[in-house]
Amino acid sequence: MNVNPHHEHEFEAAPGLPEPLPADERLLWQGAPQWRHVAVHVFHVRTLAWYFAAMMLLQATYLLGEPERNLFKPLLLSFLLSVISLGILSLMAWLTARTALYTLTNKRVVMRIGVVLTLTFNLPLRMLAAASLKTNPDGTGDIALKLAGNDHIAWLNLWPHARPWALRHPEPSLRCISDVVSVGESVLKAWQEVNPHVPVMLGDIVPSSQPHIPATSLPEIAA
Repeated sequence: MNVNPHHEHEFEAAPGLPEPLPADERLLWQGAPQWRHVAVHVFHVRTLAWYFAAMMLLQATYLLGEPERNLFKPLLLSFLLSVISLGILSLMAWLTARTALYTLTNKRVVMRIGVVLTLTFNLPLRMLAAASLKTNPDGTGDIALKLAGNDHIAWLNLWPHARPWALRHPEPSLRCISDVVSVGESVLKAWQEVNPHVPVMLGDIVPSSQPHIPATSLPEIAA
């Protein structure tokens, strides 16, 4: 498997692709993370906003007990620091989404990622062991790709385009993409075309028309 990173963003033959596609390879899907969802689900901006609000409420409660009540300045400082922190995380989410591009062909998944240092990973479909799907209520979600054999990519090279908490065996992930169920079905179909003689352990695929889809898994792909 070609998991060695390439630094060819400035010289891409096509968006997201370091080289022109061979004659027998065709583009099936291309997409990027949705930055607002990256902010919420990867950088946890919403959770931190609630945390900062709770801390400010506790701070205000404590200050009310002081003999000389001076709420404005300390609460204003806490508010400004919270806004700056959330702003920095939101900017990181925007940059993460803006610099990433995922590509699915009939032979591989290509991940162009990186804010400061752009890397491109080629993941041949024939070398994928499994794919798991996590969805959000609005139809966005993640597709984590489990690599077969001894091939692996360092978690720090992938983050945040990696399955959360899969540190020992990092799994490249298409994070916060739109219409994730449909894309997952395309990944499975493309994998089956590349591996027609390998049995698939069937599971449930939730129809993409369903408005609310709980976290689930795509059919496991037997190695």
